[in-house]
Amino acid sequence: MIEIRELTKTYGNFTALNRLDLTIDKGTVFGFVGPNGAGKSTTMSILATLLLPTSGTAKVGGYEVTEYPKEVRRLIGYMPDFFGVYDNFKTTEYLDFYGASYGIPRSERLKLIPQLLELVNLTDKADFYVDSLSRGMKQRLCLARSLVHDPELLILDEPASGLDPRARIEMREILKELKTMGKTIIISSHILPELAEMVDEIGVIENGVLLAKGKVTDIQQRMRANRVLHIRFVDREEDAVAFLKELPLVSLVLHDELGVHVHFGGRDEEQWELLKLLVSGGYKVLSFSEAQTDLEDVFLEITKGVRA
Repeated sequence: MIEIRELTKTYGNFTALNRLDLTIDKGTVFGFVGPNGAGKSTTMSILATLLLPTSGTAKVGGYEVTEYPKEVRRLIGYMPDFFGVYDNFKTTEYLDFYGASYGIPRSERLKLIPQLLELVNLTDKADFYVDSLSRGMKQRLCLARSLVHDPELLILDEPASGLDPRARIEMREILKELKTMGKTIIISSHILPELAEMVDEIGVIENGVLLAKGKVTDIQQRMRANRVLHIRFVDREEDAVAFLKELPLVSLVLHDELGVHVHFGGRDEEQWELLKLLVSGGYKVLSFSEAQTDLEDVFLEITKGVRA
């Protein structure tokens, strides 16, 4: 659905994007992860035909964005991080205006608008003026606006930005529903744990450079070269700590009231060999688990040492 090759955007001596290569398959929900100024919005603006690249190519649905902008715009629904709404419109009038802008006949718009409002949980706000809506409601209305022409690709730049926890949950559930509808979605965010729950793949970008791309679980697995194991023993914890410190794949052993925390550099199968060693050595293991690596850990590990 998206093919980006050697995409570069510079502003004088500043490089916002540096030879970005990225492919996103149809039906994928892709999370673009990175701090402010990393290049996420620049990439999305180019895909949305709002910004010209300095060099390289970007294709959406097979159309090169600079050569066929009209065709690309028919395929995409774009929700920027800062969006405008017409406060003096009612929500139905707002969606009707955009439906008409896309050339959708009035008879179809009358059927479509209630469906969109239901999708984004705004049915009870159909006759409300836009300026009376909360920020979260306006975000959902903007999402409905981007769906009015039934696009194949949704480009959502920080869709949960500035929302309270409840509004974020509502937005996440809507995006899950869109995923089941087969939409291809690219989402930028720095709210990493929530992003992990809704995306199929992530791309980590910083300083205009794509540092990693893949399934969340695969990237987490690659970042677990030095995992932390939590072990609790029935007794003899101090003896177990001394035993663990002598093992070659163990780099650090910490002991507190919660048990023993082992920094372990082995693979999955070696982890279970460690458990066998403990049991065969006569240590009574009460619990044995691995600390979960979340997306914040992944991001910090991937970007470690990267500087502007």
